[in-house]
Order: sequence, then C-alpha cells, then structure tokens
Amino acid sequence: MTRDPAAPGLTHFDAAGRAAMVDVSAKPVSVRSATARARVTMQAGTLALIASGGAKKGDVLGVARLAGIMAAKRTAELIPLCHPLPIDAVSLDLAVDPAGPAVDIEATVRTTGRTGVEMEALTAASVAALTVYDMCKSVDRGMRIEAVRVVHKAGGKSGEFRQD
Repeated sequence: MTRDPAAPGLTHFDAAGRAAMVDVSAKPVSVRSATARARVTMQAGTLALIASGGAKKGDVLGVARLAGIMAAKRTAELIPLCHPLPIDAVSLDLAVDPAGPAVDIEATVRTTGRTGVEMEALTAASVAALTVYDMCKSVDRGMRIEAVRVVHKAGGKSGEFRQD
C-alpha cells in the first residue's frame, strides 16, 4: 500500500503505508492547550460514598486527580508515535453529579511546543476515569466510563476547536 505523502488524510503512515512518527521539526513553536472530558456513571450509593469520602480505598477524587496528572506526563510512553512534550501545566477537575449519578472529569493540558496536547488531555481524563473505577469497583462493577472526548484545542496551524 503506497500513499501520496502530499494527499490529505492519516499522518502516521509513510509513503509505503508503514507506521511512522510525524516529523514536526519544521513546525513553529507555539503555545498550545487542549481540554478533554470523561464521565463515570454509577449507582447513587457509589457516588454517595465518593462524595462523603467513605470509599474503602480513600479519597477517590484526589487520587484520580493525581493519577490523571501523572498520566498526562507519561502519554508518549503509552501511545505509539506520540511525541514526548514538555508539559507546562496539567489541571484536572472532578465534579460529583448527583443527577447522573456520575463523576464528571475535565483535564486541561498546556505546552509550548511544535505539536498539540490533545493526546495528553485525553490520557489524563481517561486515566482519572479508570482510577475512579478501580477505587470503587468493589462496590459497583456496573460503572461505565463514557463520553471521553476533546472539547477544546487551541494553538498551532489548525487554530481553535470547540465542542461540547
């Protein structure tokens, strides 16, 4: 399978169709950011345990926040062909939604570099969600991790992107 490198489409393949890391060396350095969200739905009783701090394994939201931050910094080790980036900031907000019942997670990552941080934001949100699941699975195996997505991206040639 050969691909015309000038044709639009998938960027992580060379002209012969082999997986390849994108060369970003010619791209200008710019301030970039990305925000990703995830949602962990669960039984109301599970959410009440989280909100009260009564989970057996401890502070679920605090541990998930830390796990997400750590994961953002390790993204290039987890995702093949992902560039290792100097991360300037990572923030994670975890909110209890009694109407869900769910925990809503929002991760924002910032860098000054040649490529975006969407993967770092997605990894942070995903690992935070996985941590919520891991810490509460003994009381609720029916939890679901849902709606993992990028909701905002800024910087670079493609400019700004937003979605809910």
